[in-house]
Order: sequence, then C-alpha cells, then structure tokens
Amino acid sequence: MNKFFIFCFAAAAWAQTAYLLGPGDQVAVSVRDRKEIEIKPAAIGLDGNVELAYAGKIHAEGLSTQQLAREVETRLTRIVLNPMVTVEVSEYGSQPVSVLGAVNRPGVQQLRGNKNLIEVLSLVEGLKPEAGNTIKITRPKSSGPLPLANAKDDPSGQFSIAEVKVKGLMDASAPESNIPIRAHDVITVPRAELIYVMGKVRKPGGFPLNERESMTVLQAISLAEGVDAAAATQSARILRSNGSAPGAVEIPIDVKKILANAAPDQPLQPNDILFLPSSATKSVGVKVLEAGLQMATGVVIWGR
Repeated sequence: MNKFFIFCFAAAAWAQTAYLLGPGDQVAVSVRDRKEIEIKPAAIGLDGNVELAYAGKIHAEGLSTQQLAREVETRLTRIVLNPMVTVEVSEYGSQPVSVLGAVNRPGVQQLRGNKNLIEVLSLVEGLKPEAGNTIKITRPKSSGPLPLANAKDDPSGQFSIAEVKVKGLMDASAPESNIPIRAHDVITVPRAELIYVMGKVRKPGGFPLNERESMTVLQAISLAEGVDAAAATQSARILRSNGSAPGAVEIPIDVKKILANAAPDQPLQPNDILFLPSSATKSVGVKVLEAGLQMATGVVIWGR
C-alpha cells in the first residue's frame, strides 16, 4: 500500500471519528502567539451559526473543531499574518442522548465523539441489579435506521425502535448489538419482571428474572433460600393474574413432591406469586395474601 492510500485511509478514519459541532455547543478559540487577539467563548445558536470576535458570523454546525479553526484562520488573515488557531469545545450541548429506567444515573448525557451502546451505559454508571433482560433503543428516523435485525418503525413512522438483549451485550456473545449511538437516541432499560415467593420460606419477597427468560418453582424456592420447617409444602399454591380481569387465579401445587423429585418442576410466569402456607393454617384468603405482599414489597400486582 503506497503512502497516498495510507493517507486517504487515515483521513477517512479521522473523518468518521471527528466530533461535529452543533447548536448548543460552546467553543473556545485561541490564536497562538497573539495575546492581543482575545476571542471569548461563544455558543453555537439554533441556526447553526457562531459569532466570534474578529472573525464574524460563521456557520459552524456540521464542522469539526479543526474545520472551524481553519475557517477562523481564513477570516483572520485580513488582520494577522499566518494566524494559527485552535478551537476546542468548552461545553457540549448538541449531542444529547437520554438514558432512562433501571440505570444508576438516569438522565441526559452529551456525546463527546463517537460512542457505542456500552460506552453510553458506562456514562450512567451501568445497570441496576433489578434491570431487565432487554434494552430498548428509540431513534428519530431523521438520524437513520437502527442497525439491528429486530428494528421496526413506531406507529407514527417517525422513529426506529429496536431491542438488545442485556446478556449478549454484556458477555460479548452478540457483539453486533453494541451499536453506535447517535444524538437524540433514547435508551430505556426496563426493570426486570418479578416472581414473588411468600409464606413459609426463609427469604420471602420478589425476585427479578434478569437475564432469565423464565423461572421454575425450585429456582424460586432456591432464591428464597429454601422452605421453612413449618411449611405445608403439599398445600402450596401459585397465584396468577387473570388477564384483564380483577383478582387472581389460584393453582394448587404440591411442592413436597417436586422437592422429592416425585413430580415435575413447574414453570412460573412473570408476576406469579408462589405461596407456601404454614402447617398450622394451610390456607389464606387471596385478598389477605395480596395485602401481605403489598406490605412486604410495596408493589401492587393486580388491579381491582
């Protein structure tokens, strides 16, 4: 490969990684060895223009800092011999990305150069333990389509929407999901759906599915650190949402047989409540159980 092609390749790589200025950015301009020329920091307006002392109004939107510096040099040649100008971004404001949901520092982040999904998530200090197993990305159609196989348009046709699996992203088993993030993208990390274990277990509460697609009765009991000695395991029940109807459906289940490997393990659905009564009571009303769950977890599962 000759030097010309090496130069072209390097120039193309630089063009792809250079930060492009936009409305809301503030730039600081300095002229080397010319202390008498002071140019105060200035913000790029909504029209994409910036007003600089000695250089006048320049359309800066879409330019890199190097390109803006060259334009300022051209303007200054009228009053200075061979000016050498440096432009830096003193405050970023044109490349907002919203990161919402189960992350440690949700809010709006400003991109500073090219960033991929993992890099943006690191800016918000990563995912919370209760984060779900998918990440939703919404991108304005004006920014181009999302480069993901499951991308689709929203009903308005103005946004491209796609989902990324957390596990494949974090363990690098799906590197194609670590896509470049663009200005005005919205990244949403929903909370994981929960399975609740109540009654005579050592650690009652709600347990997130996280990267799991599902959970079984034995897995849920394991997360609850096992059954209490006073549990009537043969009289356990699963309380499951009845779709759009109020209340819940009770499903009897013999956990004693499952623990003894005398019956198959049973899958649980998101928001199921696995209830193990005590041998003294063996039953409790659905409304009483739901009230206890709300007090224990602060979560209302079913509407009335």
